[in-house]
Amino acid sequence: MKMRLIEIRRSILHKNDSLAAALRARFAAGGTLVVNLLSSPGSGKTTLLEQTMRRLSSGLRVAALVGDQATENDAVRLRRSGAPVRQIETGEECRLDADMVGKALDGWDAAAIDVLFIENVGNLICPAEYDLGEDLRVALFSVPEGEDKPLKYPLAFNTAHLVLITKIDLAQAVGFARGAALEAIQSVHAGVPILEVSSLSGQGFETWLEILKDHVRRKQGSPVAV
Repeated sequence: MKMRLIEIRRSILHKNDSLAAALRARFAAGGTLVVNLLSSPGSGKTTLLEQTMRRLSSGLRVAALVGDQATENDAVRLRRSGAPVRQIETGEECRLDADMVGKALDGWDAAAIDVLFIENVGNLICPAEYDLGEDLRVALFSVPEGEDKPLKYPLAFNTAHLVLITKIDLAQAVGFARGAALEAIQSVHAGVPILEVSSLSGQGFETWLEILKDHVRRKQGSPVAV
């Protein structure tokens, strides 16, 4: 029975990888940068994304897909940025997959979007296993969650291209051990870039925005400032 389950799992992931490859080709053709955001619930992901989209939208065409098991609450919040947002309700599923993303994009012209953000379901386990055709996978954890978060959920951080430590303005109040957190991240993914940010104070935000803009330039092959 165990081998049967393993075979089914491999088949599911193989199908997802094929669909993700097709999405990646579609995004490449349209010059769309795709950013997949992974975190636990309560990390400040939606607040960070709302501010990010609002601040980028003056010079870039941004959009978002939001994954949750139920409700459109996060999508409603993100629409306040003025950018197009679509909600994906996953029901019993604890993650987004390439098929869900492809269906949610129906009717959207990838070439009309410079940056597509995918706010994955709040979960650091299942989402880490599924390729969504993204260019940039960003793993977030907030200082109240504890310095050992990367050690508990290594796959999410090991597969990330960038790690954001959020709510850094609360570090002193919660006794956040910065050195221990950085060591934990590097122990599961040596060399991964790490950025400490606060949506409240703005710390690290300009650097975060410049990282995104630089990826857009490279994706679109344009030396023009954005």
